[in-house]
Amino acid sequence: MTDASLIETSEWPGFERRSVQTATGPLSLRLGNAAGTETVLFNHSILTGSAIWHRQARRLVADGWRVICLDTRGHGRSAASPAPYTMDDLVADNIVVLDALGIAKAHYVGVSQGGMTGFGLGIQHAGRIASLCIVAARADAPPPFAAAWDDRIALVRAKGIDALAGPTAERWFGNDFLTGHPAVAAELLACIRQTSAEGFVGCAEAIKGLNYLDGVSAITSPVSLVIGSRDEALLEPMRHLGKLLPHSAYTEIDGAGHLPQIDRPAEFDQVLFEHLRRVAR
Repeated sequence: MTDASLIETSEWPGFERRSVQTATGPLSLRLGNAAGTETVLFNHSILTGSAIWHRQARRLVADGWRVICLDTRGHGRSAASPAPYTMDDLVADNIVVLDALGIAKAHYVGVSQGGMTGFGLGIQHAGRIASLCIVAARADAPPPFAAAWDDRIALVRAKGIDALAGPTAERWFGNDFLTGHPAVAAELLACIRQTSAEGFVGCAEAIKGLNYLDGVSAITSPVSLVIGSRDEALLEPMRHLGKLLPHSAYTEIDGAGHLPQIDRPAEFDQVLFEHLRRVAR
């Protein structure tokens, strides 16, 4: 049985909850070590929340970093504005958060939808992004990929988030991992069920319109790309992005699924912390 990281949906010691008002509603975030000189901003996948970054956030705060873990619209404790959203909307939300906290520049870490948002930030707001660690993401939405989101949207509209919770967890991690780590599985399902139906639909529509591939080669921030070897749907897109970003660092974590910070945390932490050591001022 491999090591695994617990997902902490409850409040974290040493972190404070803050709310940032945007034009479409309040966003909730966890802030650790507000006095830190360098900032790491975390974004999560669709159907989860800031809770999935508990292990990495806690360790970085202990090392002196300022850490922001944002709940995306309609996820965690953030309000859900009416769907649909665009990826540019999600990108802009991050800039509003940095502005509200008075932070000029941040290192960005995003997984899945959070990684997609990171590409937009790197393209559109290069001056605000010190570096990018992109995990399990792609930068475009070809028709078969987009069509799968139509099916999920229809299911949530008809039956609610619960209809996606179990199948999504199994797709991300596999049944063997979930059975072998019941506490992780329970927290993951709790995290998924915090997502509002409107927030899911809004973000799913944003992912369907993902269109950053043509711009990624213009990203000037240092980039690390990370993918689990069992995340089969995203392996080729991530390998292609590695070729488009010739100065990026590319890592495949053996045996990891879609959220490697959960099912291979030690290996993931090694990649993330090495990335931050390399790019820190």
